[in-house]
Amino acid sequence: MTIRRIALLGAESTGKSTLAQALARRYGTLWVPEYLREFVEVNARVPREDDQSGIARTQREREELLARDPRVRDFLFVDTTPLMTAVYSRIYWGRVPPDLLALEAAHDYAFTLVAAPDLPWVPDGLQRESEEVRQRVHAQLVDVLDARRIPFTLLTGELEERVRQVEALIGPPAR
Repeated sequence: MTIRRIALLGAESTGKSTLAQALARRYGTLWVPEYLREFVEVNARVPREDDQSGIARTQREREELLARDPRVRDFLFVDTTPLMTAVYSRIYWGRVPPDLLALEAAHDYAFTLVAAPDLPWVPDGLQRESEEVRQRVHAQLVDVLDARRIPFTLLTGELEERVRQVEALIGPPAR
C-alpha cells in the first residue's frame, strides 16, 4: 500500500494542527505534529537562526518515522514541513542556510495544502507574534510555493469547510 503524505502549511494561528487532527480522525490514520511547538515548550524560547536546520531535520525525521507506522492508512497528514521552517528563516533572518534549503527542496508531498489566514488570530505564548506577521508569512509562503512551482490548494473557512475542501481534493475516506 502506498502512503500519500499530505503537507499542511500556513502561517501561525491558521488552524493547521486542528485540521491535521481532524483529517487524521476522518481518514482513520495518523498525523505528524509540528515539532516547533515542542521545541518552544522545552526550550522556553523561540528558535534562533542556528536552531532552524535542526528543527526542520527533526520535523522530517518524525514524519519519516510515522510514515512507516502500520497504523497509517492511505494518507499521512503532516502539520508543517521544512519548507515552512525555511519561510520563517527568510522572514526573520533574510536568508536560509544551505542545509535548510536542501530540506526545503525535498518537498515531495502528494498534496500541499495551505491554510488561509482567514481565521481569527489568537496569541499563543511565545510562538505567535501578530496578525501583521501572520499576513507577511502567508505572502512569503505563497511566493516560495509559486517560485518552486509547487502546486497547492488554499483552504478557507472554518474547520468543517476546510475538511470538505480536502475531501473534494483527495477523495472520501475509504469505508
